[in-house]
Amino acid sequence: MSYAQFAYYYDRLMDNMPYTDWMRFANSCWDRFGMPKTLVDLGCGTGNLAIPLAQSGIQVTGIDLSEDMLAMARDKSEGLTGVSIIWVQQDIREWELHEQVDAVVSFCDCLNYILLEEEIIQAFRQTYQGLRPGGIFIFDVHTPFLLVSYVESQPFLMNEDDIAYIWTCELAEETCEIVHDLTLFVRENDRMFRRIEETHVQRAYKLDWLKRQLTQVGFEQAECFGDFQWEPVNAKTERAFFVCRKPS
Repeated sequence: MSYAQFAYYYDRLMDNMPYTDWMRFANSCWDRFGMPKTLVDLGCGTGNLAIPLAQSGIQVTGIDLSEDMLAMARDKSEGLTGVSIIWVQQDIREWELHEQVDAVVSFCDCLNYILLEEEIIQAFRQTYQGLRPGGIFIFDVHTPFLLVSYVESQPFLMNEDDIAYIWTCELAEETCEIVHDLTLFVRENDRMFRRIEETHVQRAYKLDWLKRQLTQVGFEQAECFGDFQWEPVNAKTERAFFVCRKPS
């Protein structure tokens, strides 16, 4: 998967994403477990959550594999006053900093892009090692139910004056992997559009399997909640939130 071209249109296409809900959920975690001083945002993208987290007074490190996404994030954060934020290009399966942090978040279904079981376990292990004792790990994932609903609802279309897309999906039920094929048309001038092809693959894991792996890595209180609420998941949960704590 490459965000090389997609990065520059990401914010425009994702402007309806529930960023305020992610921030609200994170803040409710701080109410329960205490406000972190240092935090890593894994899969930070263009900084749409890392920046407001930093503006709330947290020292934030945004980690992403895409240099293009990080370039956008740097541009957006340049000139901000009173914030502490740095951008680091690393693979979230192997991320590592010089010092442990108080909290790690990974929102916007970033972990669904890890397609192998052993690699998502490795991401959990790296995160466990990167947290200080008592630190909090919060992340969300798309559920198998949502991936099935994507396929049943496709195709998705957008048609505006300067940008349009056609988005189709195909699901491999045996592995619960979904292939998103996105064709973008971006206006270059009054007479010409540029066509951009993107393919993204995600995998939805069974939630009880994820919880077992988190526990085996060493996390305690690996709790799972549904759709931005502090309520148990159910058969129709679309986005599951895990809140995990490293023992003190």
